[in-house]
Amino acid sequence: MTSSLRDIKVYTTYPHRCSYLEDQQATTLFVDPRQTVDKALYSKLSLLGFRRSGDHIYRPHCAHCEACIPARIPVREFMPSRGQRRIRQRNRDLQVVATDTINDEEAFDLYRRYINLRHSDGDMHPPEREQFEAFLSNVWDCTRYFRFYDKKKLVAVAVADTLEDGLSAIYTFFDPEAPKRSLGVYAILWQVEQTRELHLEYLYLGYWIQNCQKMAYKSNYRPLQLYIKNHWSILV
Repeated sequence: MTSSLRDIKVYTTYPHRCSYLEDQQATTLFVDPRQTVDKALYSKLSLLGFRRSGDHIYRPHCAHCEACIPARIPVREFMPSRGQRRIRQRNRDLQVVATDTINDEEAFDLYRRYINLRHSDGDMHPPEREQFEAFLSNVWDCTRYFRFYDKKKLVAVAVADTLEDGLSAIYTFFDPEAPKRSLGVYAILWQVEQTRELHLEYLYLGYWIQNCQKMAYKSNYRPLQLYIKNHWSILV
């Protein structure tokens, strides 16, 4: 049975180095790891701006900063830009296979190459198999792994959780040596269409951070809704 949100215990971390903004300290609010979680509860927490990393549900809770803003695409209203339409057309030849796990060498090898070439300065470097599986695990049986193939070659993996009102885009990794395909953009566009096909309302994108290049790209998808002051509203 799904717990009432009022009954859920949450904790905060000690301040730690912010992963997104230089010279900033971050504090994270996270749900009690002993809390029983199902899709209904997970969906309610997502509506309040929480995200998942492995089996942890968290939300930024910084004392003097509100830069991390939850973002989602209302897929029925989404209109791709001219550039996004070109990227979608450029990748029409890719085949997509959905699986329930990515605990295999094919997926990890792609993840390893992606982290080494694109995020060697980040928290996930060096890429390790144990961290990979823990981070992207299917802990509540709601995660799907969408594998994008160029003929028989795996070129991208989009990890998404199925919520009651949408998909939550957890992470995407792709072939760092295929820049002309813009696989990161295409994975989002594909998930928008997948959300529509599932008759769901939103694609949750995590946190939009205006002054962080790695996170500001989300404003390229319009309309985009942001969760500000306990209310979802359109970014203008």
